[in-house]
Amino acid sequence: MGGNDDPGFADLGFARLDTGRATRTGDPEVIYGAGKSPEQAVILVAALRRAHPDRPALLTRADAALRAAVALAGPADQVIIDEEGGCIAVGPLPEPRGLVTVVSAGTADAPVAAEAAFVARVFGAGTRRVTDVGVAGIHRLLAARADLDAADCLIVVAGMDGALPSAVGGLTGVPLVAVPTSVGYGASFGGLAALLTMLNSCAPGIVVSNIDNGFGAGVFAARVARRSAGGAARATESAT
Repeated sequence: MGGNDDPGFADLGFARLDTGRATRTGDPEVIYGAGKSPEQAVILVAALRRAHPDRPALLTRADAALRAAVALAGPADQVIIDEEGGCIAVGPLPEPRGLVTVVSAGTADAPVAAEAAFVARVFGAGTRRVTDVGVAGIHRLLAARADLDAADCLIVVAGMDGALPSAVGGLTGVPLVAVPTSVGYGASFGGLAALLTMLNSCAPGIVVSNIDNGFGAGVFAARVARRSAGGAARATESAT
């Protein structure tokens, strides 16, 4: 393992870990597990923990072998695994600020929704899940109206026709990031149909992530929720 540290990054030989990202953005680098060996994942997680002992090291798109290797490297009491979302975090979770609610259309969208919720929690927001409320049974969504309004930011995950974010955006003014998934039959084109539907939503206030990008949506939503909670706290302090 390389030990050549330069201001802002650590040279590990096979990777240059961006140790300065937390200073620039408020959040440390995250490890994208796809294409990495278990040995590389363990080294990267350990390096992130050394660089940011107060924040968990997060590994996304981690298959079973990566999750097992990182979990074995431990410490066991600081390992948090989300099998459904394919993520693992090592280290203490930050105190949650604000609330991100992840809304998913169907059970087939659950892995992307789980990734989004796990990332949002690791990035410091409280999280809640509302599942299986697709527009084919719109009464299920209407029954969850209070959960939508209680959030500081919503993540809405849907495949097929991708209509759920428009329905949610018409029910609430909560900031909303839509995530198209690659779920659907032939003409869904691997999530492209859902992506285009979301990009062309007639409901205002919706931003759209890339197909299956629960990670990006989780980061965005957590930052919105944290700012919202921080702004409310500052407003209370200034009023008193």
